[in-house]
Amino acid sequence: MAAGGENVPVCSAEHGPRAAQHDGMRKDGGGDPYWSRPESRVWKVMLLLGTCLLYCARVTVPICAVALSTRFDWDKKQSGIVLSSFFWGYCLTQIIGGHISDQIGGEKVLLLSASAWGFLTVLTPLLTHITSAHLVFMTSSRFLMGLLQGVYFPSLASLLSQKVRENERAFTYSTVGTGSQCGTLVIGGAGSLLLDWYGWESVFYFSGLLTLLWVYCTCKYLLNEKELIIPVDYLMRSLSISKQTKVPWKQLFKKAPIWAVIIAQLSTASTFFTLLSWLPTFFKETFPESKGWVFNVVPWLVAIPTSLFSGFLSDHLINQGYKTITIRKFMQVIGSGVSSVFALCLGQTSSFCKAIVFASASVGLQTFNHSGISVNVQDLAPSCAGLLFGVGNTGGALLGVICVYLAGYLIETTGSWISVFNLVAAVNSIGLCAFLVFGEAQRVDTDSAYVDL
Repeated sequence: MAAGGENVPVCSAEHGPRAAQHDGMRKDGGGDPYWSRPESRVWKVMLLLGTCLLYCARVTVPICAVALSTRFDWDKKQSGIVLSSFFWGYCLTQIIGGHISDQIGGEKVLLLSASAWGFLTVLTPLLTHITSAHLVFMTSSRFLMGLLQGVYFPSLASLLSQKVRENERAFTYSTVGTGSQCGTLVIGGAGSLLLDWYGWESVFYFSGLLTLLWVYCTCKYLLNEKELIIPVDYLMRSLSISKQTKVPWKQLFKKAPIWAVIIAQLSTASTFFTLLSWLPTFFKETFPESKGWVFNVVPWLVAIPTSLFSGFLSDHLINQGYKTITIRKFMQVIGSGVSSVFALCLGQTSSFCKAIVFASASVGLQTFNHSGISVNVQDLAPSCAGLLFGVGNTGGALLGVICVYLAGYLIETTGSWISVFNLVAAVNSIGLCAFLVFGEAQRVDTDSAYVDL
């Protein structure tokens, strides 16, 4: 306990730009570290747009995969190398991105990474004209894109844990999280038209330039000059993890609720990647006469309102006096449990209409995770939420690669899609059980909490 009875977060730097935020200083001179309601609304919209543009840039290569294969004479194996290289880079920067965000501020890391991936996206078509090793270049480019985008969600978790009140976090995170579906839809629609009209290069220019415009507007209208400056010495301290800022790994990971939320996050992330990767193939093989735009669009359209509703419902119930952990677990039961039931139904149906309903319900209800485990890490450790979110997301991405491959293996060996959806349900069940048994919402990142360990 610090003087005056204040709890001191041990995961945060006790000096530098972030220290001012923990002292409750805002640029308007007030003592409240959280955003005011007007500030929160503006940031919510801008972060929603940022997440949307993140996915626009991420999906440029999948959208242009056929055109790129034709242009550079790639076979399926070579295309697969390019597509998968993103995820290997994505795994490597989650933890360090979250840690640096906890030290210097999530908004700074968000803007730095967005600037970098925006420039990379714009430059990609230009650089392909000056190199003959197109496969090597595009693979390296996607790997670098994964590195740059890997810091986004841990930084977002860090930022929201510091700036949004507990009873508003679920709706805020759910709203910002809908940007992933919006981005997929935007680049799927606008990108497809640009691809047909102007070629694959235009898709990259469109996504990259919009990202740079978003960075410019955010810097100009939401941050002042002091907030844009990142002193080199503070950045180096974050990277070196000195004794004063060292994360207490042993103490932190002795806490069962930390492991519960990480295991649950790992499970839900991997099953999301599995469905995202294999649902189009499932529909194409099971219902060959169906229209691609239906099964590629409808589930993601449904996911937008369900995500918003889950956040609204969660915050409303907490404001009504229900325990935070009770609501977090309730949301996770829907996000992991009920969504898995619909996934199992999807493997049993032979009707295209029912399959669309089941797929939409499964994908849509998965967004309830935003109001469950995604914000629970902020409940447990707001001062190092970015780092812990990065740990879970790294594991989720790695397990996702394994599950995606295992799903393909099961299809080949069993010839049945039921085995794939059984895999999704089984992995979700493991994470859900861990969270229901050991999940808590009481803060654990204070000195007093560690003394008890």
